[in-house]
Amino acid sequence: MIRLEHINLVVNDITTSLTFYKAAFPEWKVRDSGAGEWSGKPREWLHFGDDTTYLALNNNAESPPRNLAGHQAGLAHFAFEINDLKAMQMRLLEAGFKHHSRVNNNPYRHNIYYLDPDGNEIEFVQYFSDLVEQRNSTV
Repeated sequence: MIRLEHINLVVNDITTSLTFYKAAFPEWKVRDSGAGEWSGKPREWLHFGDDTTYLALNNNAESPPRNLAGHQAGLAHFAFEINDLKAMQMRLLEAGFKHHSRVNNNPYRHNIYYLDPDGNEIEFVQYFSDLVEQRNSTV
């Protein structure tokens, strides 16, 4: 078995980031939090998720995010499969967040992209088929 357990993000402000992710995932909870030191710098951290998957948020970012229009090495975006894209869009809109680009309405899936408060691009996808060839279709 292979499964993604968590994504570890360095953010400017945990509270601001948590506002975005709580709107996207209202069923998730803060699993744990604390403070420590990372490479000689104090850092607060928080784990937000469910019993098997979570986001690790760490504060005190020192640089802007990767230029998503550029060609630097690094994370371009990460994606979450959700079961109700329209409801998630409404929650994010009510929390003050709008999608930024690339709405895809494929007959077998709908995708939408957001920038979180720290400029990380997150894709949300809802599938309408269980068939792999349809889910991966470029139609």
